Amino acid sequence: MTEPDRQDRTPIRERLIGLALMLPVTLSRMLPYRWRVPVAGWLTARILAPLAGYSRRVRENLALVFPDMPKAEVERIVRGVNDNAGRNMIELYSPEFVSRGRNASATGPGLELLLKAQAQGRPAVIVSGHLGSFNAARLRIVASGLRIACFYRQMRNRPFNARYERAMTEISEPVFVQNRAGVMQTVRHLRGGGTLAIMNDLNAHDGLPLDFFGHKALTSISAAELALKYDAPLVPVWARRMENGLDFEVHFEDEIPHTDPLTMTREFNRRLEARVRADMDQWFWIHRRWKDGTNPLGRQRAADLEKLERRYARGG
Repeated sequence: MTEPDRQDRTPIRERLIGLALMLPVTLSRMLPYRWRVPVAGWLTARILAPLAGYSRRVRENLALVFPDMPKAEVERIVRGVNDNAGRNMIELYSPEFVSRGRNASATGPGLELLLKAQAQGRPAVIVSGHLGSFNAARLRIVASGLRIACFYRQMRNRPFNARYERAMTEISEPVFVQNRAGVMQTVRHLRGGGTLAIMNDLNAHDGLPLDFFGHKALTSISAAELALKYDAPLVPVWARRMENGLDFEVHFEDEIPHTDPLTMTREFNRRLEARVRADMDQWFWIHRRWKDGTNPLGRQRAADLEKLERRYARGG
């Protein structure tokens, strides 16, 4: 079936909603890039995020993790988080963003390690989180010569998702949908010596309740499992937004040593927490990161965690 045929089968209401979702992006692209990005951040922080309830969610997460944080600092972080979210959205649909990401500075020992693995025909797993701009990190990774694949989560609105998918693939390919077919594509990519990038800081229903900022958060251990299964280095990568708000520094950390999936994922959480503490307003505190850590689902997954801990303690 051709793209026009699929579009014709999309209900008019869904198409109109898709156009409405893209309208702010379309209008903002009329501005020069140096104004477009900060204006999108300002509008998101001052208007869109409060209306959508995102500001409230950031405050709730900060109150959970830092109950004694001064109110002025909380509000600074709230504005910064929402501003960064707005900038990320408009950057994804801005052609000028590509050169910003490709020319980002690269630091840390992990990049050389990843390039060496690729030269040897070995797969590698990059693990990251929603800090700064991971799309900038993707651009810098590709510019370094790495064959990278990553996942994306489909949007409910199909016309909007089609535009989102195009924007994602323009940054780097392949991009796999988070479903069964995507998992099979991932396996083939790794077996072929490719590099896979995984965002591992979301509330994962199939994850385990591991500590993050002192509270239980359901965390997927799949990145560590893949690294162990395919003998691939597991390398955390972060893209920090610089003070001018337009450029980035991409840091490639040293690999997480191979032990067992729990130990490796706990080390990832520890490293991510350290990066978030260094730039509190650049992590996506809008996520419901601790939503299921201690509820009935979390308690069920805690039992699974205990079984795994006993198994790994026996060397299994």
